[in-house]
Order: sequence, then structure tokens, then C-alpha cells
Amino acid sequence: MQIVFIQYIFLILIILALVMVANKLRLAYPIVLVVGGLLLSFTSVFSYITIDPDLVFFIFLPPLLYDAAWQVSWKEFWKWRRVITSFAFPIVIITSCVIAFVSNAIIPGFTLALGFLLGGIISPPDAVSATTIMRQVKVPRSLLSIIEGESLLNDASSLIVFRFALAAVVTGQFHVGEAAMSFALVIAMGILIGLVVGAVFYAVHRLLPTNSNIETVLTLLAPYCMYYAAEHFHFSGVLSVVCGGLLLSNRRQDMLSYRSRLEGINVWANVVFVLNGLVFLLIGLQLPTIENQLGTISTVRAIGYGLAISAILIVTRMLCTFGASLFTRMASRFITVADPEPGWKAPLITGWAGMRGVVSLAAALSIPLLINGGQAFPYRNLILFITFIVILVTLVLQGLTLPWLIRKVEMEDKFSPLSDQQQEFIIQKKIAQSSFNYLQQKYGDDRLQNDHLKNLLTRLQLDLNFFGQDIDALNSANGNTLSDYRRIYLELLEEQRKLLHQMNQRTEFDEELIRKYLALIDLEELKVREKRLQEREEN
Repeated sequence: MQIVFIQYIFLILIILALVMVANKLRLAYPIVLVVGGLLLSFTSVFSYITIDPDLVFFIFLPPLLYDAAWQVSWKEFWKWRRVITSFAFPIVIITSCVIAFVSNAIIPGFTLALGFLLGGIISPPDAVSATTIMRQVKVPRSLLSIIEGESLLNDASSLIVFRFALAAVVTGQFHVGEAAMSFALVIAMGILIGLVVGAVFYAVHRLLPTNSNIETVLTLLAPYCMYYAAEHFHFSGVLSVVCGGLLLSNRRQDMLSYRSRLEGINVWANVVFVLNGLVFLLIGLQLPTIENQLGTISTVRAIGYGLAISAILIVTRMLCTFGASLFTRMASRFITVADPEPGWKAPLITGWAGMRGVVSLAAALSIPLLINGGQAFPYRNLILFITFIVILVTLVLQGLTLPWLIRKVEMEDKFSPLSDQQQEFIIQKKIAQSSFNYLQQKYGDDRLQNDHLKNLLTRLQLDLNFFGQDIDALNSANGNTLSDYRRIYLELLEEQRKLLHQMNQRTEFDEELIRKYLALIDLEELKVREKRLQEREEN
């Protein structure tokens, strides 16, 4: 146990090093981690580390899904609900069917049920890889919202297909009517359980005397409770976590204090970073183990099958995204759709952003070793190997070329006429105006007696004078001025830190108060640097 723990400590250190390499090379870190894990797998130190599918499904998957649900904008999710739903359910089912018939045709002895099993395993794209790349390259917010929304639902639909295909292989029977009813029940009850558990956690946050530490721990426990509650009754744990996460995310302002929101963001960012890093590195570590279990099938033939399936998978997703675009144009004649003219750029990028990842490998690993009283599960090792090849090919090929494709296409954001900088300008102006009017109307007479209130009103007035300028003229004329201001302001913050450190050497000052003001300076620097980074991305 101690040796395993130490190995995972070293793995985390390796993850940090590989992520730094990825940042230096400006690559999405999942790609570098998978390749790094693949290279590490040939060393004797880490060659014995394997992935337990139950570990992935129960320990890794719930928090990753829950965090994704909290990151998604409910407003954008609802706006693009038809596109997201079509990607999450019809495209997954179509992909599973295509893979089923193709694998049945090209792999000798591979039954149609095994084909559906393989299709259910490799049909869901991995959202972490796609969104990590898209956040490094400027893409329209609408496209990113669709990819994020799809990722919340496609895992559930693919795992449901996998579950029914696995039952068909094990029992040798499959009834379409019964399967359709079970499919609907698994979805509906998974959603219901997630909403019920989410409502319970919401009530706990609202009604009980919690503090920021308790509230942060509750957010960490919530996804596991949602997932286990649904899976215990054989419903969709993935949908349970997604729906419960969306419910609580939409009510975060009501149920969490300001301190819990700030601390929770930091805790979750680090937890998700480590979990994602471990998962992608462990994917790469599995290749030698999987290859050794191929048995009578040669490695060359297995690679050929994997490459062929990968090519079919990529082409199928591309055709489906363009088909969904065509269907949207036709449907816009009869119903109101979010985008009646999707064009060809969005389907192209969305189709190419179909990298596979952890859910696919975990599903493949969860295939039982034996069926029907001790008989070996047919083609289990080949399915595992094909799944690994699909993950590797899609991550490396599509992941490395997706940034180039996004830059080449130069897709415009027709749903956001204002840039992020312009939106920030308007938001800050409206906040300043509203605050000034409120103080003037309610406390206008008090400012003559209250110096602090007088200073606040003066500062708001200065802000209003600044925001009173024309936004376009301000952006064009003051670009260098703003850049100089932020550079000098960062230098000023560093001087403030030095002063606080000097004061901390003196006994009359409490170090806890010094740390409080250092944290405030850190928050201020974060805001300034994020604005600088945002301006560079827009330029």
C-alpha cells in the first residue's frame, strides 16, 4: 500500500513536469500526458500501475462531471439545448450503429452485439481535451458552449448503449421494445435522482448553520452522493451528477457565501487538475498491459483494426455534425432555432473536436473477464486495444491539428456583437452609475458629515467620468495608455507587497492581518493580469 501511494506521489510530480512542458510548447496538456504515460509504460517503475474501472467510474468521473456542470452556463445550455441534445443522443447512437456494422464486417468472428459494445465505448468525445484546446485558441463562445454541453450528456448516452450491448453479449438476447423502455427509464430516473439529491444538498446549505469549510466539503461530497444514489438502483449515475450539478450551479448565489464561492473555486480547480492529470497519464500507462493480453491476434493486425475504426469514427462524426447543421436549417422553417444558418465552419470545428478519453477506456476496462459460467468474454482484449488506439489517434491527430484548423477557418462570433473588453466596459459603467445613483438618492445628505462616504462618492464620480467616454474611441486612443497603466499598477502592487513584508518583521503587527492584505493584493493582480491576457487574445 505504501509503495503504491509513493508511486502515485511520483506520478503527480511527473504530471506537473509534463504540464509545464505542454505550457511551454503551447499544447493541450492531455495530449502531452497521454504520450508521456505511454513512454513511462516502458519503464519497470510504473509498468505495474493499472486502472481499476470501478475506481475511474466512482472516484474520478463524478467530480469531473460535477465540475463541468458548474462551468457550463445554464443560459447558454438552454439556448443551444436542441443542438446539444442532438449531439448527445442521436449522434452517439448513430456512431454506435456505424461502428457496430463496420467492426462486424472487418473483424473475423466479431458479432453485431460486440460491435455495438465497441460503439458504445468509443462514441463519446472527451470534453476536457477539446475545451482545453479551444480555450487556448480564440473560438466563439457559442461553439464552446455546445462542446461543453455535449460533454455533459454524451457520456450518459454512450454508457447506456454500452450497458445494453453488454447485456446482449452476456445473455445472447436483445429485445428492442424492452430495451427502448429501459433506456427511457434509466434516463428519466437518473435525472430525477440527481435533482432530488441536489435539492437535499441545497436545503442543507440554506437551512443548516454551515461555514465556508463545511460548504466547500459539501460540494466535494455532492457528486459522489448523486452518482451512488443513481447507480445503486441501476440508473444513470452520469445523468444524475450532471442534472444535480446544473441545479446547484444555477443556485450558487443563494446557497453559498462569498467566502465559500472564492475558496471553492480554488479547491475545485486544484482537485480537477490533479484528477484529469492522473487519468490521462494512466491512459498512456496501459498500453503494454493491453498489448500483452491480445493473445492469438497479432499486434500489427490489432493496430490495423484500431486505425480503421479510428478513421470511421472521425468520418462519422464529421458527417453527423454536417447532417445536424443541414437538419437545423430545414427545421428553422417550421420552428424557432437558435441559429437558422449554422454554415459550414461550426460543424467542421465541432466535428474535428471529437477526441476520445477517460470514459471510453474506463468502459472498456469494465468489460467482465468471464461470462456464462466461466467462459472467457469474447474479444475483450482486442476491444481494449482498439479503444486505446482510438484514444491515442484522436488525441494526437485531432488534438494537435485542431488549433491550426480553428485559426485557418477564422470563425466569427455572430452571436456576440460586443467583444469581451467592450462588455466589461459596459458592465463596469452600469455598476458605477447604479451605485452612484443609489448613494445619492438614499444617503446624499449624509456625505457632508461622513468623510468615508464622501470619498466613495468622489471615486464613483471619477469612474463615471472615465466611462463617459465613447467606448470605441477609448479603445483606439487609449490602448497604449491602458497598457502602461496596468504595467505601472503591477509594479505598484509589488511595492505594496514589499512594504507589507517589511511590516511583518515588526512585532506590533499581526501576521494574520498582513496575510489578509497580501491576499487582497493577489486578487487585484489577478484581475489586472486577466485583463491583459484577454486583450492579447483579442488582438
